[in-house]
Amino acid sequence: MMTKQESSPNCPLCANGATKPFYRDRKRDFFHCPQCDLVFVPPEFHLAPEAEKARYDFHQQSLADSGYRTFLNRLFKPLETKLKQYPPRLSLRSSHPSHGGDFLNSPPPEGCPKGGVGLDVAPFQSLSALMPGACGLDFGCGQEPTLSVLFEEAGYACANYDLHFANDPAILEKQYDFLTCSETMEHFCRPREEFERFLKLVKPGGWIGIMTQLRDEAPPFSTWFYKDDATHICFFSRKSFQWLEKTCGLNTEFHPDSVVFFQRPER
Repeated sequence: MMTKQESSPNCPLCANGATKPFYRDRKRDFFHCPQCDLVFVPPEFHLAPEAEKARYDFHQQSLADSGYRTFLNRLFKPLETKLKQYPPRLSLRSSHPSHGGDFLNSPPPEGCPKGGVGLDVAPFQSLSALMPGACGLDFGCGQEPTLSVLFEEAGYACANYDLHFANDPAILEKQYDFLTCSETMEHFCRPREEFERFLKLVKPGGWIGIMTQLRDEAPPFSTWFYKDDATHICFFSRKSFQWLEKTCGLNTEFHPDSVVFFQRPER
C-alpha cells in the first residue's frame, strides 16, 4: 500500500497518467509507465538542486583516468565512426555575414567580378559531396569535460554544457552536427523536455548519442546498483527509446554497452 504517493504520477517521458507502482526501497518509490516502459521516481523523492550538486562534487572523473577514458570510448568510438562515414554536408546557404546568409544568391564582394568570387557555382547546386569537420556538443559534461576532449583529439570541435558545472546559455542557442549525453539522462526530471531540446540542438542529419544503463539489460531491479544512486530518477529500456524513435520520427540504432544513437532526418 502506497504511503507518500496517493495517486499515480504522470510519466515524465510520455505524460501517460496510468502509471503503476513498480518498486519501493527504504527511501524512494518507483513507478512504471506501460506506454513507454519508463521506470521513474516521483518528484517528491527528488533531491534538492543543492544536494544533487553536492553528490556530483564527489565524482572522481578525470582526463588522467585511463579507465574513465575507456568507459567513454563506448560512446565515442562508434560515434566517431559515424562522423567519418556521414560527415556534415557543405552548406552553400551559410549564415556568414560576409555573404548575407546565402552564398549562391549573394552579391559579389567589393572588388570581385560579377558572379560572386569568380567561381562557377552551378555544379554546386546539386552538391552531394560531404565535408569533414563536424562540430558537436557534450551535454552533461560534468566537472572535468573528457568526452569533448576525445573528439577534439580526433579533430572535431566539441562544446560543453552542464547544468551545474558549465552552464552557459549561449551554448544552447546554437546547432550542432552531433550531441552526446553520457550518463546524464538518468538524472533528468523532465526527460521529454530535455530530449526535445536535443532535437533543436542537432542539425537535420545529425546524430544524438546517448549512454545510460538500460533496465532491460540489467540484473533484477531489486539488486541493480543503478537504482541506488539518489540522483538517478529515470530508468530507460529499449522500448522507451523506441517510443521516442516513433514519436519523434527518428532513426535509431542500439549498440553494445547501453549506447543508443538517434539520427535526425535530413528533412
